[in-house]
Amino acid sequence: MKKAFYLFNPGRMSRSDNTLRFDPAETAEAPARPRFLPVEGISALYVFGSLDTNSALYNFLGRKHVPVHFFDYYQHYTGSFSPREYLLAGQMLIAQTDAYRSGKQRVRIARALVEGATFNMLKNLRYYLNRGRSLAEQIDKIETLRAELDNAKSIGHLMGLEGNCRQLYYSAFGEIVDAFPWTGRQKRPPTDELNALLSFGNSLCYTVCLDAIYNSQLNPTISYLHEPGTRRYSLALDVSEIFKPILVDRLIFRLCNKREIREEHFDKVDKACFLSPAGRRLFVQAWEERLQQSIQHRKLNRKVSYRHLLRLDCYKLAKHLLGMEPNFEPFKVWW
Repeated sequence: MKKAFYLFNPGRMSRSDNTLRFDPAETAEAPARPRFLPVEGISALYVFGSLDTNSALYNFLGRKHVPVHFFDYYQHYTGSFSPREYLLAGQMLIAQTDAYRSGKQRVRIARALVEGATFNMLKNLRYYLNRGRSLAEQIDKIETLRAELDNAKSIGHLMGLEGNCRQLYYSAFGEIVDAFPWTGRQKRPPTDELNALLSFGNSLCYTVCLDAIYNSQLNPTISYLHEPGTRRYSLALDVSEIFKPILVDRLIFRLCNKREIREEHFDKVDKACFLSPAGRRLFVQAWEERLQQSIQHRKLNRKVSYRHLLRLDCYKLAKHLLGMEPNFEPFKVWW
């Protein structure tokens, strides 16, 4: 099975037959030893250090359909090398564009996205409510806002409801997480440990959603909840709204409450807080383990990984756009 590879150290990458060769930069502590990665086993590359390479390598990665995602020193996602969309089909592109241009259909899809995202938020809150956390107020208010979804007739209204639900949801993190203080969501830059984890986790979720879209017939630049814009794959933002509570938030709660990630795994610079190199590696390892975990799918009656769940939602959206399914029903966690 293909897997993602994460490159944390600076170095040079080149092609060696059907293998990728990575030569890390020389350090005083240890001699640099090349690392060989079989390209047929790579689903994506995540680059966190300075990477020296050339166009020949990217041509090779493009032919093998391997995307490369880049992050800066502060773990902010900065961009991707995406191979030519080899699965794109004209019929799908027309259907996707028509749905965006149709006000009613776009609102229906966007409503389903918000409904799925807020449902998964509530599942997390109810899980901790049943374990003695004081979350009844946030749950009641989110349920009240969700009741307005059917009456929302515009993207702006839906975005407002989603934003208010997420704000209430984030306000519960201080009650759920014991390990670190929480004063609310702060993004650029993250100001404390929980915000650092959320920013990093959300970036990883965005890229894995982009990979799932790439492996479908969908075009990642045409979205429904988020407005399509220049130089961004806005459909990945749509899909990630559904899965952030399941993949990112649940992982953060576990790492913090089980003290698997601690204060020494963070670096603080002025008023900003970021994962240290050791903390980044710890989170990425837990993230990959999470994506590879399997659940028994209710409708398919077989086990599927969390990574495959992302693709299934992309396939469901594609079928709906092509008229093969009457509605788009995003994934909703049932445990």
